[in-house]
Amino acid sequence: MSDFVATLVSHPDKAALSDALLSKLAQALPENAKVIRLDGAIAIDIVFAAETAKAAAASLAPLEKVLSSKPVDVILQPLAGRRKKLFIADMDSTMIEQECIDELAAELRLKQKVAKITERAMKGELDFEPALRERVALLKGLDAGVIPKVISNRITHTSGARTLISTLRGHGVYTALVSGGFTLFTEPVSLAIGFDEHRANRLEIENGKLTGQVMDPILGREAKKSALIELRDLFSLQEHETLAIGDGANDLDMIKEAGLGIAFHAKPAVAEAAHARINHADLTALLYAQGYSRSSWIE
Repeated sequence: MSDFVATLVSHPDKAALSDALLSKLAQALPENAKVIRLDGAIAIDIVFAAETAKAAAASLAPLEKVLSSKPVDVILQPLAGRRKKLFIADMDSTMIEQECIDELAAELRLKQKVAKITERAMKGELDFEPALRERVALLKGLDAGVIPKVISNRITHTSGARTLISTLRGHGVYTALVSGGFTLFTEPVSLAIGFDEHRANRLEIENGKLTGQVMDPILGREAKKSALIELRDLFSLQEHETLAIGDGANDLDMIKEAGLGIAFHAKPAVAEAAHARINHADLTALLYAQGYSRSSWIE
């Protein structure tokens, strides 16, 4: 038998784990389960024993049935090793609320056209590299000087982003922002949120304007996975010591490679393949999932 933990998390602005709900959950808990409150009605841990991960998941079925209509996410994992030492994150629609390339296209009144391609690529309906090149080609002639304005006026950090990163770094975790977007965005975003490093694609600029070309090599699905492996090896970590989060098809391999791979408000194919899904909570759910109580956060 091994110990497992199911972390139940709701959005901090919509605390859902009331005493009334916990009373309903009591009869659906696995045998001999221990309930630990991490943060009031926002997050709890349920610790229990099971023979295998598959058996642990099966034992949560009654609980998940009770929660099916509630705005609560469930993250199941082995109790041992839940604290991670490496965190790899996607940027667009994960650490920030927008898709940067769509916001650039808005400057040319092409947002709807580009956004449709982005959506299909993130669902996995289009190969990432040709879809990226097609969208960047539509940006040809855009004044690169508008990019800081786009970042300032249109890009917003996802709720919990800065608290997540500051807390992880404060506890010795190495954090990397790895994006299929562009360094012109990842550099200021990673600096503002507090990441240790960032990686992304490079837009070609001549005479202050975008040429419509993205420079090789393309950072896409395989490169994201490779970044995780590279950093894991650099710090001599085990697979279970790594955490990754993303929302689109180009995050799939990275998510699968991580010890705990999280799909964040993700496309269906990504949600299906990830170890866990966050559909309701904000990014601080990743702190609760690692057993950080609210008092241990670094705001």
